[in-house]
Order: sequence, then structure tokens, then C-alpha cells
Amino acid sequence: MNPLLEVKNLCISFNNSGKAVDNLSFSLPVGQTLGIVGESGSGKSVTGLAITRLLPKTTNISGQILAPHNWLDNAADDYIDLLQLPEKSMIKLRGKRISFIFQEPMTALNPSMHCGKQIEEILKLHKIVEKSNLIERQLQLLKDVQLPNPEIVLKKYPHQLSGGQRQRLMIAMAMAANPDIIIADEPTTALDVTVQFEILELLKQMKQERNLTMIFISHDLNVISHIADNVLVMRHGNMMEQGTVRQVMNNPQHLYTKALLESKPSFHSRPVKLPTVDDFIDEKPFYKEEESIELRKEKQNKIYNARPLIEISNLNVGFSLKSLFNKQQTLILRGIDLKIWKGETLGLVGGSGSGKTTLGRTLMQLIEGYQGNIKYEGKKIKDFSKNEMLKFRQKVQLVFQDPYSSLNPYQTIGQSITEPIIVHNLYKNNSEVRNRAIELMQMTRIQPEWYSRYPHQLSGGQRQRVVIARALALNPEVLICDESVSALDVSVQAQVLNLLNELKEKIGLTYIFISHDLAVVKYMSDRIVVLDKGLIVEDNEADELCQNPAHPYTQRLLSAAKME
Repeated sequence: MNPLLEVKNLCISFNNSGKAVDNLSFSLPVGQTLGIVGESGSGKSVTGLAITRLLPKTTNISGQILAPHNWLDNAADDYIDLLQLPEKSMIKLRGKRISFIFQEPMTALNPSMHCGKQIEEILKLHKIVEKSNLIERQLQLLKDVQLPNPEIVLKKYPHQLSGGQRQRLMIAMAMAANPDIIIADEPTTALDVTVQFEILELLKQMKQERNLTMIFISHDLNVISHIADNVLVMRHGNMMEQGTVRQVMNNPQHLYTKALLESKPSFHSRPVKLPTVDDFIDEKPFYKEEESIELRKEKQNKIYNARPLIEISNLNVGFSLKSLFNKQQTLILRGIDLKIWKGETLGLVGGSGSGKTTLGRTLMQLIEGYQGNIKYEGKKIKDFSKNEMLKFRQKVQLVFQDPYSSLNPYQTIGQSITEPIIVHNLYKNNSEVRNRAIELMQMTRIQPEWYSRYPHQLSGGQRQRVVIARALALNPEVLICDESVSALDVSVQAQVLNLLNELKEKIGLTYIFISHDLAVVKYMSDRIVVLDKGLIVEDNEADELCQNPAHPYTQRLLSAAKME
């Protein structure tokens, strides 16, 4: 099969600081999807940006990116090298011949323009339709990507759409000029499992209907296996392995590929410790020990034979919409009854808007004015004195989803960890404060030299460990982990999950683990609670819930997570 696009000996570097991509070659057959997979820094996104010539002009790029000569009217050769084209020619090709779907639609879309206007720009630039047919074409594109009420969506701003709706809008924009190739860069990473499944199915459907050729970039081999025909595995800018999906998934040849597959939690097993990339690459002796059913039951019996640490009864949380004529109350959480025991990990799952994060924030008393009762160690939090509330805020801490935005960019890592210790006046002098910070860094495997570094000098996984260390600074009893590993590569995610489990055993922590990744929640949790539209629809032991889901919504979540 003749390739539609051919990449030969591609090398990319930034400011002579080492090669981001080193001598990469691959071909892209017509009508097929190539999945490029690897961790952050592997060069996968940079490769996609190089193909579309969206990298900074100062970037050093060599090699060839060959496309059909009929992409340009005046092409002299049998092919054109995209790297050699003037920018004016590339502007003609972007969107019309090759389109890009970015990872985060909120930052890729213009927040000050209506959604319809953003599609209209592409149609006008490439002169796709007559002016009189612009609205009709925009509506059809939104219908094609299955966006409800397209007439209303055209008049909305991006922030007025959900994450899944924004991603559908991005796909509509990418499809506006009927391109030959679509490059999708992590288009489902931050989405709920059901929305992720819908987006993947939509891309597959559009590929079949339009005979699209695609490059799908992801750090998750399971996602790649669902949508791609062929797979290219990258690490540190180099190609580790290439083959069909079946070959790579069923019989991986490179240790790195095996590591990516093994690092992700599975619905079918429960290892005591997740393997990481280092365990495979360094060829260390690693035995994947499974936790026995008997040991798991023994641990859970100890947990649930005690008195609950937290008791939530008839909790209702809402917000008010005020207008000139009336006031409307909208409930986010409705009639929540929930008990949490000391030493357990409670998993909270559900789609966007189900109330997961609201429940965590309400428990921390970051949302006031709720109805119902929350008891901590048998006493209503509403009845706490000022001193009791101060102690409660020390005992319940939050690990945020995005460690980069939750760390002060102007503070060193040491300052970030010591700040809550100083604010709560836990130690007498600076020496004791610093010693406590060093102790926390050792506990969370943060290197001593990071103490004087700033957040931007650390990787995502390293920053997440800093956020965990800061949360532990006040000796808490409960950690609320709100999507705290969702943005991490599978191997880095495995490191953080292993660390959380070790800390739980070592210092007796209780976790409320919020995530849209059901496999991760199942691995981490003793018990799982499923939320849908503010209601608890199912509450059961983690393994039992995943094996025998009782509620139709839970069944849909699991089906989407397993991509069935």
C-alpha cells in the first residue's frame, strides 16, 4: 500500500540541548491509523508538530517529511517535502490537507469567539463553501460530530461547553476542510471514560466514512489499541518498536513496550506493587506478586470492624441561579449517605458533573451552606469550635489534580513544603522546620537537591510527589486525591500509586480517591462509590463492584473503561 505520508530520518532539537527526536522514520498508508505512544518527553507530540510545521522557527529540524505532489498545484516533483516548503504554502495545506486536534481544547480554542465563528474562519480561509452556505455547513459539521442542539452551540463560547463537547468542536474544526490526514494529540486524556469512549468511536466512525488517514498520539497503549492499525513506540526521541496493533499488544519485543503494558493497573489482577519502566529497562529482578484474596479480606475486616471515621448523612449541596425575577436552586449532591472508615481507600467514580469533586470539597468545608450533617470522629463538623476546626483542617488534606498549577511558581520546592508547617506554627525554629521538610522529601522519594529548585524544573511525576509531601506536612489522617494521577504517564502514575500505598501502610492514612480511570480506582480502593447526577447509585467492595456491577450506569462506566 502506497504511503500518503513518509517521514525519513527526522531529527529535531531545541537550542542545541540534545535531540528531542533522533533519526525517526515511518510511513503512513492511506486510510490507516498510526498510533504513536510513549511517555512525556518521548518526542511523540513534537513529531506531530513537526509534520504540520507548528514548531518554533528556532527549532533545528532535519530529514524529510514527504507528501503527495497533488497537495500543491505547482509541485514539480512526484512528492513534496513539507520541511522545505515556504510558510505560505504550509498555510494552504494546514486544515485543508492535514489537520491537528490538540490535547487541551480549552487552550486551543479562542475564548473570546463564538464557536460558530471559529469554524467559519477555517471555511473562509480555505474557501470551502460559498458565503451563503456558511451557516448550513457549520451546522452540518456539528451534526457530524454528534453535538446536540448545533444551532445553540454555534452561538456559545468555548467555556460554556463541557470538556467532551469542546473536543467534539475541535474535531468538527479539524474536519471542516475535508483533510486527507488528521493528527490527534492526546485528544481523550482528560476526559471521563464514557466521553473518551464516545470520542474514540466518533473518530473511528469518521475515519471509515471519509477514508481518513490518522496519526493518533497517546501515552496509553490501551487507547491506542482501540483505534490504531499500527503502533510506533517512542522513548527519549528514539523509536523502540513498530508493528501492527496485534503484534505489539500481544507479543511486545522491546522491554520498554512491555513496561508500558505492565505499568497500567488491570481489571484482571491486583499486584501488591505495580512495576515501573525502570524495573524493565534496568532488567532488575522483579516478581509481580499478587495480593491474595485472604490477605485482602483480613485487612478489610480490621478496617470495617471499627467505628467510622467520617459519617455523612442526607447531604445536599447546590448553588443558586439568580435573575431579576426569581431565584433557582440547582442541587449538585442529593441525599448523600456515606461512611468512611479509618485506614480504608474509598474510590469515588462518576462522569463530569456527577458531584465527585463537590463531595470532596464539601467534606473539607471548602463549600459552605450545605444541608445535612458531616461527622468527624463522631462529632458534627458544624458544631466544631474555632480550635477544633483548625485541627480538622490539619487532619484532612487535598492532593490536587494538576501539580503545576497548585504549586507557586515563585516558591522553591522547599518553600512549598515548609509553608503549611510555618503557617500552623508546628515547630519552634527554622532548623526543625527544615528537618521536617527533609523527612517528608525522603518519605516521598524527593531528591535532596530538589529543595532549592522551582516547579518548572521538575517533571510532572516529580511535581506530584512534591504536592503529596506538602499535603503530608501537617500529619493528616485523611488525604483526598482529586484526579491526582490522571495527567501522568502510565509508568509515572505507577510510581505515584505505589508511593500512596506505601504511605498508607506506613503512617495509617485514609484515602478518598477520586478518578475517572476505573482500573486505577479498582486497584487502589477497598470500596468504590459510584455517583451519577449527584446521587450514589452503587456502593460496594471494589473487586465485587467491578466483577458484578448492579446498576446500569456502573455497567456503562465499566464497559467504556474496558472499551467493549
